[in-house]
Amino acid sequence: MARWQADTEGRLKLAAIELFGTHGFEAVTVSDIAAAVGVTERTFFRYFTDKREVLFTNQDDYQARFLDALLASEATAPMTLVEAALHGGAAFFADERRTWSRARQRIVDSSAALMERESLKRSSLTDALTTALIAKGVAPVPAALAAQSGSAAFHLAFAAWIADDETRSFTELLDDVLADLRALLG
Repeated sequence: MARWQADTEGRLKLAAIELFGTHGFEAVTVSDIAAAVGVTERTFFRYFTDKREVLFTNQDDYQARFLDALLASEATAPMTLVEAALHGGAAFFADERRTWSRARQRIVDSSAALMERESLKRSSLTDALTTALIAKGVAPVPAALAAQSGSAAFHLAFAAWIADDETRSFTELLDDVLADLRALLG
């Protein structure tokens, strides 16, 4: 029996990203990922419900960063609240995550099913922001407009951040996109 090694979940994620990048998402099995790390499929399933989940882990923590920042803000203007939320979410994307995020996005972009899952994740965040804005006293239509605008801004900042030649921090890119949005809205 193999000796236990620390951070099995992290090792499974790295192995999956490498295998998906080399062989394609569809061609890689849970068994392949587990074998690459020296664990059983049963061990894999202790951490992930299926191989897609390797790419979509930590979603609760990810969404909580946005919502916690929004709810902690003392602002009342919808876009100011959304900006606070987006900066809370930006903290999730520290520079050391950039290489993994780039590889992950290439894999997501290679699969219609994964792109759909990514879209659902984004929609869920937008809905949660809308609900949180309404809870802060923002009327439903302005809440939805602010949340959707913020979601679009965050998505654009993320796409810029994972570009191969980009070196600026996620927060810097987000601030640039938000400045453009403010200028557009007048």
